[in-house]
Amino acid sequence: MRTILVLNAKGGCGKSTISTNLASYFAFEMEKKVVLADYDPQESSLAWLEARDEKWPHIDGVAAHKKPLNVAKDTDFVIMDAPARAHGKELTQLMRKAETVIFPVLPSPIDMRAATKYMAEVQKNGRVSRKEVKIGVVANRVRESTIIFSELYDFIKAMRLPYVATLRDTQNYIHAEERGVGIFEMAPSRVYQDLEDWKPLTKWLRSKRSMP
Repeated sequence: MRTILVLNAKGGCGKSTISTNLASYFAFEMEKKVVLADYDPQESSLAWLEARDEKWPHIDGVAAHKKPLNVAKDTDFVIMDAPARAHGKELTQLMRKAETVIFPVLPSPIDMRAATKYMAEVQKNGRVSRKEVKIGVVANRVRESTIIFSELYDFIKAMRLPYVATLRDTQNYIHAEERGVGIFEMAPSRVYQDLEDWKPLTKWLRSKRSMP
């Protein structure tokens, strides 16, 4: 069973969007049994599941912020959507469950400063220092022709962590969210660029490089 945690202390950085699209990818593209564990009281990931039509591959949802996360033994992937501002004991408990952490960062000075501070806290976690969990950074909602993206690119490179994907700013994610699907389940002609954006991330997650 693979456990993937989507984590950042700052709200609005796209944790739920990445979580739901990861769940969609493993359920639809890989035909795996997936659990989507929502640790955020806002329950954005669970709302996405509620909008999901039965014709799409089934994904189990758990309100993990309310009750313990107990999943079936035959589960292939658990995608954990972390809450904003997870610190201290809460962060430790989340990290204890994770094998791989996806850390999205937005192209703004505020987000980059917040990411620096939070990543310092994350890297003090015992499982990280013992290399029992792997972290990959995602540049999220970017416009590649902008100066701020260049600054974000340099910022992520300076973190000395795997820079695993650059996801563009597009309405396609909003349209997918409204329908309870991932971009992998939309017409390829409509989301071609987004599918290309995701290839480095999904390739990394399928590789041993993303595993402790």
